[in-house]
Amino acid sequence: MSVPGGVKPSFLRDRGNDVINPKLDDDEFELAINQAQQQFDLHHPDIVVGSSRGGALAMNLELGGVPRVLLCPAWKKWGRIKTVPSNALVLHSRADEIIPFEDSEELIRRSGLSNDNLIEVGRDHRLADSDSLATMWWACQLLQSGEVLPQGDEPSGHVAGAHEEANYICDSCGEEIIVPLDMSEGALQRYVEDCPVCCNPNVIHVRVDDDGIVTLWSEPEQDHE
Repeated sequence: MSVPGGVKPSFLRDRGNDVINPKLDDDEFELAINQAQQQFDLHHPDIVVGSSRGGALAMNLELGGVPRVLLCPAWKKWGRIKTVPSNALVLHSRADEIIPFEDSEELIRRSGLSNDNLIEVGRDHRLADSDSLATMWWACQLLQSGEVLPQGDEPSGHVAGAHEEANYICDSCGEEIIVPLDMSEGALQRYVEDCPVCCNPNVIHVRVDDDGIVTLWSEPEQDHE
């Protein structure tokens, strides 16, 4: 259901974004599309984020090239559009109990996109846990940068060996910090580390996909909280 001020829009707003989060009709999908389209045309946002039914709704909007972040989109249940453009990223949990993860895999195949456009994260349909929310925010930043894949100071992806290192940029002092990778800790990792230069705490996120590609990014601990 459409819930203004929910967990996801609040998370984005708390990170300094102007979030347009209107109440949309919960019963008539076409009416909800029209309401959302009016808000998009009025405010011209830089990016559109939609979750579940809202993800299907975002797929059906005319955005003129504006990128989308879609969380477990219910495209098989609602709407006419069955593909997404290359500047869309889909986040989905393989443990989703409502919208099968395979639906997003099919969506990526139908769209002729790389598996890099589908990010496996979270532990249920809501994607409201800290790692999912942080990944949603990273996806927004990545798409707004104009890049389809992580590059530069954005979270960097590479195949990691058993004893590799990775780096992040401390938000407080701007220094590049090198950290070891412990692949035995699992595919989704989150821990707090004090910057060795300025001593301010950073929340470190590590994601390892099925091909061993590692993505690492950080955020200040106070922002994460």
